[in-house]
This record gives sequence, structure tokens and C-alpha cells, in this order.
Amino acid sequence: MRVLIIHNQAWAHYKSVLFQEIEREFRENYPNSELLVAHIALHEQSRAVMASDERVVYQYPQVVLFERSLDSVTFSERLRALFKVFRKFKPDVLNINGWYDPAQVVLALYAKKLGVKLVISSESSALDRPRKNLRESLKMRFLRRADAFFCFGKTSVEYLETLGIDKSMIPVKKAAVVDNALISRIFTKSKNNQATVAIGRNFIYVGRLAQEKNLSSLLAAYRDCCDSRSDNEWGLVFVGDGPMKAQLMQEAAENGLSGIRFSGGMPWHEVPTYLAQADVLILPSLSEPWGLVVNEAMVCAMPVIVSRNCGCSDDLVQSGQNGLLFDPTEVDELAAAMRHYITHPEDIAVHGAKSLELIAAFSPTSVGKEMVTAFHKLAN
Repeated sequence: MRVLIIHNQAWAHYKSVLFQEIEREFRENYPNSELLVAHIALHEQSRAVMASDERVVYQYPQVVLFERSLDSVTFSERLRALFKVFRKFKPDVLNINGWYDPAQVVLALYAKKLGVKLVISSESSALDRPRKNLRESLKMRFLRRADAFFCFGKTSVEYLETLGIDKSMIPVKKAAVVDNALISRIFTKSKNNQATVAIGRNFIYVGRLAQEKNLSSLLAAYRDCCDSRSDNEWGLVFVGDGPMKAQLMQEAAENGLSGIRFSGGMPWHEVPTYLAQADVLILPSLSEPWGLVVNEAMVCAMPVIVSRNCGCSDDLVQSGQNGLLFDPTEVDELAAAMRHYITHPEDIAVHGAKSLELIAAFSPTSVGKEMVTAFHKLAN
């Protein structure tokens, strides 16, 4: 069995830990099989800072086709490179990264003509972008060529079902994983180091500072919380960088929000040190295929306040149990969710413990085994 996985960018640690688990499963249970992960590029330009200063190395057979940003690689460049690695490796199973890259689609159609089995990984949901009938029709025709699908969670499974894909063709339904063990270890170490430091209570947002993340609404909700109480115990930390940073800083200053802190972008493995300084994660996005930072916060036993438009909301958030859900177009709902933890701090530990329980099902080890089992069935 020879399996070729095409992936967009090498920086994506959450996929690297999964690839490492797949390779380990190959070695232990299918020693005559071979895996290769072909990363198209190093990273997206907007995520370059997250890929820098890498001190965490994952071991699996891989090749990076272009030692630069994904944004700079043209269609013709990636098409030639993908065909070159495909022809050299000669896989029995090809796993592509979704259906939005025309070069990967062309490669997949070529592979099918040669009798290679096709697996499509899907992170998409019905909410993450506008859907047009013609595009959906073309997508359905392409998806019918696939032999199996790996999905991030419930919303991506349900979206494929609306496109006519039978659930029996989706052997992996919880592929949205992060490095639970490493994140927990870094968080715990940071938390212990801060045990004697008074840092107060904090909400935290982690991600790009971009329009679709709905961060002006988050500031407005925080302002409402500040206006409704006399103390200034709770702060709001932004971890990340992006095109809206200057605007958000100006909005915070104009509204006199002194409890706001912008920590900037950083490599992913430093994020748990900031989660250790906070109590509740907030992901207010208007559009979000999943939201892996929610996984990370839950691994750290944190409550989460999550927009209903985030793909992870159905799988990871049990409202009132490990966090709260809200309509991202309603600032009042977000403010009410934040106010809940301000007025009921006793729920923080209780909801955090439930987060830790729920995230256990999203394990790189178990998902890696499911993927390898699916590859084996297709190849034999």
C-alpha cells in the first residue's frame, strides 16, 4: 500500500501531528506500506510568523514542493510539481486537501483514470462561505469520483450529505485534531510558573485579526460588560496579528477600554502560554470552517464562548455545560455570555472540566488509526 497525501502548507502543526500518527500506525501494523506527505509550500504569507521559530518537529516522510509562501505559487507551478511527485511516488491511494485547489482537482481526476483510489479531506460546512448553485453542481460531479472522505466534524459531514454523499463513504468523522499532549504540557508548565503571579481574570481571543473574525463585535460586547459593572477585574487579550489590528486598537482607545491587551502574532507552540493567563476563550467568527483554537483551549480545560457559525460548535460546545453559544450578529448575546462568567466565576472550573472530557474524542492517535484503516481497505 502506497499512500500519497497532498497538503497545502508545512507549517500546519495540527495536521503534522496527525501525519506522524499515520506514519506510526503504518510502521506498527502495515510495515510493507509507504506514506508520503507532499506539502505544496511552507506557509500562507499571512501565517508566516506562526511558522517561524519552530522548535517542535514531527517525524513523517514528507517533501515541500516550494520553499516559499503558498500565495506565491501559481497554478501552473503547483500543477507541474504535483504531477511530478505523483508520477515518481506511484501511489495506490491519493488523499487531496479538499476541492478548492484546481491543481489538486486536476491531479485527482488524472489519478482516477489510472485506477488510483481517491480520498478527499473536507473541512467545509454549509456556513463557511456563500454557496452558488452552478458551483455546487460542479462540485457534486467531482465528489462522486471520490472513494472516501475524511471530515473535520458534524458540520462537514452534514454538508457532504447535502451534496449527495452517503455517510458510509465517510470513515473518519472527527479529523479536527491538535497535539493534545504537547499543548497540555506547555499550558500546565506555564500555569505552574504563574501560580504566584496575580494576573486577574481574562477573556482571550486567538487567531487572525481579520474582518470575518467579528472582532469589532467582541470589543463592543466587552465594552457593554465594562459598562455594566463597577470593578475592572476582567481583561480581554488578543493573540494574533492581521489587517484589522490598527483599527481594533483605535476602537479600544476611543471607547476607553483599558483592559485590552494585544499580544501580537507568534508561533503556535507559544499560544498555550497565553491561554495559561486567561480563563475563557472566545471565538466570535462570522465564518469559520472549524476553529482549532477551541480544541486547544478545551485541552487546557477552559470554558469556550463560540459563535454558532463556527464549524466546531456542534461537536465541541455543549451550551451551559462546557461553554456558551451565541449568534455572531447579536452583540447582546455575546455580551450576555461574557457576563455569565463574570457573574458566575464558579462555572469556570466546572465548564473547563467538561471541556477536557469532551475533547478526548478528538485524539490524533485514534483518528490516525481510523485513517490508516480506511487507506488499507481502499488499497486492498
